[in-house]
Amino acid sequence: MKERIREVEERLQKPKKNSKAAIKAILLAAFIIVTIFLIRYTSIKNYLTVEEMSRFLETAGLWAPVVYMMIYTVGICLFLPGTLLTGLGAAIFGAYWGFVYVWIGAMIGSSAAFFIGRTLGREFAASLIGGKLKKYDDAIERNGFATVLYLRLVYFPFTPMNFGMGLTKVRFRDYVAGTGLGIIVGTFIFTFFIGTLKDVWASGNWGELISFKVFFSIGLFIFSFFIPKIIKKIKGEK
Repeated sequence: MKERIREVEERLQKPKKNSKAAIKAILLAAFIIVTIFLIRYTSIKNYLTVEEMSRFLETAGLWAPVVYMMIYTVGICLFLPGTLLTGLGAAIFGAYWGFVYVWIGAMIGSSAAFFIGRTLGREFAASLIGGKLKKYDDAIERNGFATVLYLRLVYFPFTPMNFGMGLTKVRFRDYVAGTGLGIIVGTFIFTFFIGTLKDVWASGNWGELISFKVFFSIGLFIFSFFIPKIIKKIKGEK
């Protein structure tokens, strides 16, 4: 008798849960649509240049790195391209400090986007998962760190992955660890390349273009395009 009562209660609660999950999913979709519209079709994009960002960060003084990391965090959640934000950081702060600030900003931003996806979309995604999809979802939970690390190393689109992983069963600690380790190489290569060219431009000494540091940064940048193929080949051999 008690089991039947529980079944009835679960059946009555299920429609409520489904409707609540659907509302959250609609809010997530609305959030994505609105943010993309704001970035692409409003004057916000006019401020996303090295000149405008540098001018704005100059007013922050010693707090400029913190302000930049906050901008990076919000930018990731607003679907700004990670390469744009990374390039701005490298151009403004240089190769080395730029790398530090970019990495921290990317970690905070990716974590925030993950929580948005997990909070607003996970329940609805779970209600749609069944059969084969559930097996993949369970596999991601078991191998969360390896999955996230691999996708980061092969340069899977950064922002969509942040939100998308929130829809899966991957543990947050696995997601953070995989992301933190997986973006280090690509982030350093890109910031080192942009930062090096920025230093040459700022110095006005074009003779520095023919230097070990410049050629090394160019070599690293070119090598970065082959990283996904190398990782896929290694994974395929295993």
